Amino acid sequence: MRLAVIIPTLGRNGQAARLVDYLGDQTRLPDEVILTVPEATHVDLPADLPFPVSLVSGPKGLAAQRNTALAPAMRRFDIITFFDDDFVPSGQYLEQVETAFTENADWAVVMGRVVRDGATNAGLGWEEAEAALRESGTERYDGPPVVDHVGAYGCNMSFRSPLIGDLRFDERLVLYGWQEDIDFTSQMRSRGRVVCVTSIRGVHLGIKSGRVSGKQFGYSQVANAIYLVRKGTVPASFALPLMFRNIAANLAKSLKPESYVDRRGRLMGNLLAIYHVATGRIEPEYILKI
Repeated sequence: MRLAVIIPTLGRNGQAARLVDYLGDQTRLPDEVILTVPEATHVDLPADLPFPVSLVSGPKGLAAQRNTALAPAMRRFDIITFFDDDFVPSGQYLEQVETAFTENADWAVVMGRVVRDGATNAGLGWEEAEAALRESGTERYDGPPVVDHVGAYGCNMSFRSPLIGDLRFDERLVLYGWQEDIDFTSQMRSRGRVVCVTSIRGVHLGIKSGRVSGKQFGYSQVANAIYLVRKGTVPASFALPLMFRNIAANLAKSLKPESYVDRRGRLMGNLLAIYHVATGRIEPEYILKI
């Protein structure tokens, strides 16, 4: 099977270059790595990589950047793996993904188990990620080997390319594209299973640079959830509890916010989106005006 790794990146060129270099140590090398960037972006890549690297450019925004790389890659590869530029996979990651698809013809989407996630805290460094991977490789994991999911976590997700068909990421989910991964992969469930293989491991650094403002993100936490429920691609049983948990966290922590989260900005964005929803305005693109 031919396998491509697609890495969307914005404003973190050094991090993206480090990840590309790191992929040279995979036990199963990618057949190509594709960096997808906004127009007029330059990335300095390491020399003498053991696989080809291509750079594709187009409109800015996570959904748009994914689509820019996806269409041409689908015609050439059997497996397409998306990594965030701040995801650190275990050394056997791609080999295990290929094995998973080879041995399970009914699987459409495979993601790995995130053993540590810097998105839930101040973020992690690369050395912390490598230490976490070494530690998780020696520990016994008592959970199930395969878990079905509503959708996949976009920091690491792989697709059986022929099953994607005409499906694309929703470019109405602009900029950071909150929940664009769940929207896309939940639609893949009609074409095959969407699973987490818990023996496939990685660490999400959760780097905070290159993201949208607190107010923009808070708006997306509400507006995108309601939009996707109305669109019919994400179950209300998944989207609404997530939305309410985010609002509650922003409200509770706005009095004493973490140094790395703009809780008050997020809460302002939540309230603005709630007002828009109450008045019948469901417009994820509104964050471009904030």
